[in-house]
Amino acid sequence: MSESGPATSPLLRSHLVAYAGLCLIWGSTWLAIRVVVQDVPPLEAAAIRFLVGGLLLLGLSLAQRRRWPREGRSWRAILILSATIMAVPYGLLFWAEQHVLSSMAAILFSAMPLMVALLTPVMMGRKVPRNAVFALVVGFGGLLVLLFTELRTSRSELLGGAAVMAAMMLSAWSIVYAKKTLQEVDSVVSTGLQLLLGSAALFWGRWALEAHRQAHWSEASLAALAFLTIFGSCLAFVVYYWLLKRIEPYQLSTTSLIVPVIAVLEGALFYREQVSLTMIVAMAVVLISVGSVLRAEAVSERPSDILMLRSKTP
Repeated sequence: MSESGPATSPLLRSHLVAYAGLCLIWGSTWLAIRVVVQDVPPLEAAAIRFLVGGLLLLGLSLAQRRRWPREGRSWRAILILSATIMAVPYGLLFWAEQHVLSSMAAILFSAMPLMVALLTPVMMGRKVPRNAVFALVVGFGGLLVLLFTELRTSRSELLGGAAVMAAMMLSAWSIVYAKKTLQEVDSVVSTGLQLLLGSAALFWGRWALEAHRQAHWSEASLAALAFLTIFGSCLAFVVYYWLLKRIEPYQLSTTSLIVPVIAVLEGALFYREQVSLTMIVAMAVVLISVGSVLRAEAVSERPSDILMLRSKTP
């Protein structure tokens, strides 16, 4: 998001609108997931979400005659991402929200920007600006304060938290991998294929791990799943890949710092969860750090000058 001047301001505004919409949608998905998994086995809920979303997007792609990937490299990337950014992380997240609050799951997942900042130099050979790294560390510190003042220490919550962290690390790797491999692939087609393939893996997991459980659909769970499918999958992932082609991965990953703020506020509003002064202060720190990261420009420096570790050679 480093464009400047009158000629590029409309483009910058479109980036900001897309970014804000993505934060709002994904900030709301945490509570929606929490609602769904109260009535429906988590892998089944995630599988249905991705199946319907994938069919809708691929139907739209066919109707609009969008270009499908032709190279084997692109298909291989789509297949890998179907597992690493769709099936496995979301299976873990849906399962985890049976045991942890939606706001807490969002907070744990918000460590992803720092993980992306660590992976970007290794996987892409690009410099993450030093001021962006400092801002990410400060923001993550604010989230740690929030985490350790709110997290319970029961075994089920710890397992749920570990599942969220595993999903976060895999998603961080996937962001950088997608930035490298999907630049030339249509975002709608790519998202639809990943959702559909991811749903197949999740349905297999449902058969293997949840065959003993029955779904009890309610109006609330149906409405929450519809929101997750239409907005959380179809719209959000298309916007996500559109932005990923236009801004740096570490910048896009800062959505994970805003998302928990939205999740905490919605939890307080709809589930009457108490918002403490510590939570308010931590969220303010997060928002300030996000602003710093988004303003940072990816300057060209020596590859060895990464994450404040300078080369010994001049």
